[in-house]
Amino acid sequence: MQTQIIIQPRQRSVVRVAPISAQRMFGHARSTRRGILQLAAVVAALALVAGPALAQSFFFSTGDPDGRIATASRPSSPGFDEIESADDFILTSETFIRQATFTGLVPAGTDISHVSQVVVEIYRVFPEDSDTNRTINVPTRNNSPSDVAFDSRDSSSTDVSEKLNFDIEVLTDSFTVTNSVLTGINPAPNQFTQGEGPVTGEEVLFRVTFPHAFDLPADHYFFIPQVLLDNGQFFWLSAPKPIVDPGTPFTPDLQSWIRNEDLQPDWLRIGTDIIGGATFNASFSLHGNVSHR
Repeated sequence: MQTQIIIQPRQRSVVRVAPISAQRMFGHARSTRRGILQLAAVVAALALVAGPALAQSFFFSTGDPDGRIATASRPSSPGFDEIESADDFILTSETFIRQATFTGLVPAGTDISHVSQVVVEIYRVFPEDSDTNRTINVPTRNNSPSDVAFDSRDSSSTDVSEKLNFDIEVLTDSFTVTNSVLTGINPAPNQFTQGEGPVTGEEVLFRVTFPHAFDLPADHYFFIPQVLLDNGQFFWLSAPKPIVDPGTPFTPDLQSWIRNEDLQPDWLRIGTDIIGGATFNASFSLHGNVSHR
């Protein structure tokens, strides 16, 4: 049975952000692919202007959404527990991540005024930043995100070093995915739910900028975007696995993971543990420059 995203307005103080202007910086992109390529070009141009220290730009993408699954990812708020969806990337050198994009599903009619908060977290791979002596409540923690975040940025932060700015672009008025995960995030042995069925909503591209760039050493990481809406639920859209054009293939490309507050600090594999017989990536891109220190 198809699950509909229900718009349920609630009284909430909307966080006033200073969004980057997509029209000013990136033009009128009409697809995820075009938006990603334009953003990459801007980053490369800025790196060249900045001089030799920033001359080597960095770009990574998992590609466009494939319509296979949508997974909830939101910060905690009154009446709603936190949910984190995660997908991985690798850095071979110290890199400054200055901008990112991710593509999700929101209720029809959503615009930037409905976005109360956007958070981006960076996790390392377990067992980094984790308690390896505790008993886990999931099938495995091998290749999962760590227990706690390595770094994060938040649109609601008043500290510029922890803040992000964002803008959104509607890509498709109505987009349907085959399956979804929202409430079925359970500890073992009840983790296998096969998902919660199709979801339909507005396909939206989020562009985020970090005034204080993520400074990440060479390592394997997970990227986690979270969106809080005042009119319903945000879902992060999956991308092809293995990665295809216009994505940036890499090895090992780990599958996406998810957890809610009840499951913390553990994580579940969205494909293997919850859905069964599948693996997924999630649609996002990263932009910045390689350090020459």
